[in-house]
Amino acid sequence: MPPESAPDAPPPLAAMPDDWRRALAIVAHPDDLEYGAAAAIAEWTAAGREVGYLLVTRGEAGIDGLAPERCAAVREAEQRAGAALVGVGTVEFLDHPDGVIEATTALRRDLAAAVRRHRPELLITINHHDTWGGVQWNTPDHRVVGRAALDAAGDAGNRWIFPELTTAQGLTPWNGVRWVAVAGSPHPTHAAEVGPGIDRAINSLAAHHTYIQGLTPTHQDPHTYARAFLTPMLQAGADRYRGRPATLFEVFPR
Repeated sequence: MPPESAPDAPPPLAAMPDDWRRALAIVAHPDDLEYGAAAAIAEWTAAGREVGYLLVTRGEAGIDGLAPERCAAVREAEQRAGAALVGVGTVEFLDHPDGVIEATTALRRDLAAAVRRHRPELLITINHHDTWGGVQWNTPDHRVVGRAALDAAGDAGNRWIFPELTTAQGLTPWNGVRWVAVAGSPHPTHAAEVGPGIDRAINSLAAHHTYIQGLTPTHQDPHTYARAFLTPMLQAGADRYRGRPATLFEVFPR
């Protein structure tokens, strides 16, 4: 009788594309990018690439102990500080309602407008799948925004979709998005090796100190929390890719 076969190994990962100069990251909330993608973003900006952030909400429903209006102001400030620590100077907010983002054509229009404004070659977004690795259910906001960002790459390039963006706002179609990279996907296809960007990413996540202290019942030090969260994630990337810490992405070419 032949020996029982081993479970299928995950497919090998490719290196992230590097022949681009401009990227736009579209996510639902302040902190979404800091939970993993920021380490790669720090490496990219250090290499001279341009990355902008677009937040669909201000995260106003994210801290139980803060009223939404105050929470929005705090989280916006923390997001701008965290972005600056990884070399990102452009941070925009759309003001869709946190926690109840709807999958509407209005959202697609807003994202298509942002893509036309920024004219990126690479779009970055957050996990749009139902779960995080089949273990934890994903939030509605992540699922909706991730899918809308994938759609926006095509919407932005089609002159007959949202023609009002051209006539009313002067936003000519942009069909230059070549890839959409999904951070935190349970189905990664590509990896970005990270080194010096790790400490910058830890500092970037720790910049969300009010949010982090609201999450942890012991009000854990934000830097301790950030290092404990990101280190095993990046090491898991190393285990999948060349033995060096890496941020993993599911990449959809266009």
